[in-house]
Amino acid sequence: MRPHCHPIPVGALVAAMALLLTSCGPGGRDGAPGARLSAVAALADQSSVEGFARAVEPREFLFPEDHGPHPDYQTEWWYFTTNLDAEDGRRFGAQWTVFRRALAPSMPERESPWASRQLYMGHFAVADPGAGTFRSFERFARGAAGLAGAQASPTRVWLEDWTAESLGTEDLFPLRLRARGGDTALDLELRSSKPKVLQGDRGLSKKSSIEGGASYYFSYTRLSAVGTLRIDGEDVPVTGSAWLDREWSTSVLAPWQKGWDWFSVQLDDGRELMFYELRLEDGSADPASSGVLVDVDGGSIPLTLEEVDLEVLERWSSPRGGVYPARWRLRIPGHGLDLTVTPVMADQELDISFRYWEGAVDVSGTAGDDPVSGRGYVELVGYSEGSGTEGS
Repeated sequence: MRPHCHPIPVGALVAAMALLLTSCGPGGRDGAPGARLSAVAALADQSSVEGFARAVEPREFLFPEDHGPHPDYQTEWWYFTTNLDAEDGRRFGAQWTVFRRALAPSMPERESPWASRQLYMGHFAVADPGAGTFRSFERFARGAAGLAGAQASPTRVWLEDWTAESLGTEDLFPLRLRARGGDTALDLELRSSKPKVLQGDRGLSKKSSIEGGASYYFSYTRLSAVGTLRIDGEDVPVTGSAWLDREWSTSVLAPWQKGWDWFSVQLDDGRELMFYELRLEDGSADPASSGVLVDVDGGSIPLTLEEVDLEVLERWSSPRGGVYPARWRLRIPGHGLDLTVTPVMADQELDISFRYWEGAVDVSGTAGDDPVSGRGYVELVGYSEGSGTEGS
């Protein structure tokens, strides 16, 4: 999962990815053996930020370079969410995320072709609310021997045959997104109708008051999607919309932060909304919580915690343990927005190396005096044991 507000769950992420260092094979495929996580938990506890670059002030973004990897930073991700429709009226949601994690600031000389300080983890999930099914898959690989990696020009991110690949050279779009797990597969072509949005202060997204407790973060908030979704062995032509987040950092989640609720919304009036609420141990919102409202032409308006009112209307108890928010009222009075956010299905929990909820949602409400609707994605972290928010 990615943390959007994106404080990555460093403890669980390092422990899970460190499985690759304790196994004799080159990497994991469609799931890591969770029972072995405890054997490498010490590595997570000893994780240090010393020697890594930190996000401390705004920087100039350069493209296509910044579509590629930033190996001097400890953690990075390429994150896509999509809401898709089939011709027969079926509705789907799909998430595709690849994480890069550096285990050390530099690489000692080694002759092995498997040697790498970069590890990659991928999550792929598909919601099929009509059938009431939710499928999730996880992969791990070393950033060596061609198994996994990232490059800037032409942009390509891969974890075995899970790929996000630019079909151009200098431009990121059109971009082809592919993943496969069991009898489920995704193959989409994405195009952007709006310019990128620099989140936070010119792309510096602060997550806490800690020095370096921030990330470099930009988004493409309105992508068209056309392609095929394979479900239960059936190839279903689909169209829809997608969202891309790019983020890299070194240790952004503070010890006093328990988790986060992250929202991405695409409204039918042509606007998009991103908001993340970082939660403290007592359940209240951290002042660092923030977001952005993107207008029809792509201009962005920063949002502070004080400008957003988020109310939980319902909750859902996971059969695997833990209670999640399951419906919300999200109000931005200064911009006339009063929205209700409802999951397309209750159980969109990824039960993998660490558990979190990430799923497609429907949005309805008002924009001023006018009705408005939309779709989006929500990510919920820190509500269940094993959610992995400790150790950042």
